[in-house]
Amino acid sequence: MAPFTLAHLSDPHLPPLPKPRLIELAGKRALGYVNWTRNRHKYQRREVLDALVADMKAQGPDHIAITGDLVNLALEAEFAPARAWLDGVGPPDRVTTIPGNHDAYVRATSLRFGETFAPYLAGDDGRIGFPAVRQRGPLALISLSTAVPTLPLMATGTLGRDQLTSLEEVLERLAAEDVFRVLLVHHPLKSGARHKRMTDSAGLLALLQRHGVELILHGHDHIHSTMWFEGPNGNIPAIGVPSASALAHGHYPAAAYNLFTIEKDNAGWRCEQTVRSLGAGFQIGQIKHVRLF
Repeated sequence: MAPFTLAHLSDPHLPPLPKPRLIELAGKRALGYVNWTRNRHKYQRREVLDALVADMKAQGPDHIAITGDLVNLALEAEFAPARAWLDGVGPPDRVTTIPGNHDAYVRATSLRFGETFAPYLAGDDGRIGFPAVRQRGPLALISLSTAVPTLPLMATGTLGRDQLTSLEEVLERLAAEDVFRVLLVHHPLKSGARHKRMTDSAGLLALLQRHGVELILHGHDHIHSTMWFEGPNGNIPAIGVPSASALAHGHYPAAAYNLFTIEKDNAGWRCEQTVRSLGAGFQIGQIKHVRLF
């Protein structure tokens, strides 16, 4: 079997932000808009995102996973440009996306992500919902959603009891198949920031300890991250990536994406990670290569 390459990027926060209507700037959006106009527009840059995506496409990955936060304030005017951007990344059979907390920023538009990006969310059974399973080559991509509207100054995520129950059924079924299981989730499974955590991560960690997956991919924190969590047959790597449109700022690194080369050998699965990141002059280059297992 030839190696399969999976690209992972996250948190494009597609710039620029459309001008909101005054009626839309209430509650949480008002604070978000102030943050964008004072700070985030300086380092969330479209030219960065375009350079990163161009480099990623040049690597010829077999599939692309995007783990949420395609938009910023979930304004009505943000979703059509975000869909046009995603169509430019690749067709729905070659790209899988999931929502992040910014995609469900407020209740008024919390359903727009599912409506706008349905072909990129649907499982192989055609259903729009979570968990969703897409099998691509030797991979089984398992999509989750932690995207829920939250109060101002909060960026937490929640799976909920129904999604966890369904996920256990999915993991039990896939355990009997010879597939490389990749879990896609926006929020990291462990966070030191209470206002940014996954509120029911303990339930997810318990499921993974019993049933396992081979790889977990997430975003949300806008940093390079590798954490290991206990599974039934050894530790499971959970990999996070910086925002795909960001200039380096403060303790946050410049935009990057990951490439995972996956193949089966006599000892089981082999997975290698390559990190490609923004450098000087908007050039993208390799900054890390490591064998995970």
